[in-house]
Amino acid sequence: MKQLIFTVTNDLNYDQRMIRICSTMVAAGYKVTLVGRKKKTSLDLVNRSFKQHRLTCFFEKGKLFYAEYNLRLFFYLLFAKFDAICGIDLDTLLPVYITSRLKGKPCVYDAHEYFTELPEVINRPATKKVWSGIANLIIPRLQYCYTVCQSLADIFQKEYGPHFEVIRNVPFSEKELPNKVKTEEPKILLYQGALNDGRGISELLSAMQHINKAELWLAGEGDLSEHLRTKTKELKLEKKVKFLGYVLPDQLRAITLQADIGLNLLENKGLNYYYSLANKAFDYVQAEIPSINMDFPEYQNLNAEYSCSLLLADLKVETISRSLNDLIQDEKLYDRLVQNCKLAKLDWCWEVEKEQLVRFYKKIFASDV
Repeated sequence: MKQLIFTVTNDLNYDQRMIRICSTMVAAGYKVTLVGRKKKTSLDLVNRSFKQHRLTCFFEKGKLFYAEYNLRLFFYLLFAKFDAICGIDLDTLLPVYITSRLKGKPCVYDAHEYFTELPEVINRPATKKVWSGIANLIIPRLQYCYTVCQSLADIFQKEYGPHFEVIRNVPFSEKELPNKVKTEEPKILLYQGALNDGRGISELLSAMQHINKAELWLAGEGDLSEHLRTKTKELKLEKKVKFLGYVLPDQLRAITLQADIGLNLLENKGLNYYYSLANKAFDYVQAEIPSINMDFPEYQNLNAEYSCSLLLADLKVETISRSLNDLIQDEKLYDRLVQNCKLAKLDWCWEVEKEQLVRFYKKIFASDV
């Protein structure tokens, strides 16, 4: 039985994407270990079908965290057994590549982000230089790479050389949904994800002043958590905005099924956001709820296939409030998008997408058969 190791810098309990990937590879007959980090606030690990290992660091963020985590990851991998190893994003790729070379095993790169174009990277020239150096050193030497959308695949191949497969970050299908009864109760507007810079949350709070018969639920935490809670109080929106905090995947699924409209807002800060294809966009479709996305290339492509959302040209308060009010007040528009979600969810699900992942890893070991 082939052994795979996947490496991330996340807290493993909340990484829905890696839970899907690792579970799929176990079902396909592989032994799988997922390596991540343990924070001071981390809960006990949820039992999964795959092995999980968390590294504890003295530093929680910044340059010292990445340096320490990569060093600890290197020594863990140096003594670990594996037949192939996959680095998720650039922030774990260096120790993954070095240990794969030392052991003569395949190195896989899973580019979930356009890492060198993240806002927290492009705004720090020295930091960008370091990560760009790692990317330019390693990625051109790799044979096995994949990413989450065609836009990023094209960019990476042009920039670094290797071919990138596309394996989209889509959820498992939701086959049996609870019946929603139309009432006069406030509509639930749901944002799931990090409360970080560039996610449009501050603008969304301002827009809530102009939206009636609706509640905003924010599922997640981030760098702006304290600021956003303070702004909510300043705008006197405590009765219209709920901060749900960190939510485990199963809980998040239940919350999403309660929502009426999904939100996926991004500021055009760097190419990572512009060419993104967030998993939350698909989560909303599986829950059969219309959503608000940005008028960026990948969401344009989705809407060209199945029109399930309204696309925002910008993050102006009036633009956000106008689109949300349209969805809340125009029942024909809302119902049309719901029907499109019901069609799209049959194609945009992990049951379909996972076959590409399994084929990808079969190719790596094809010469061993």
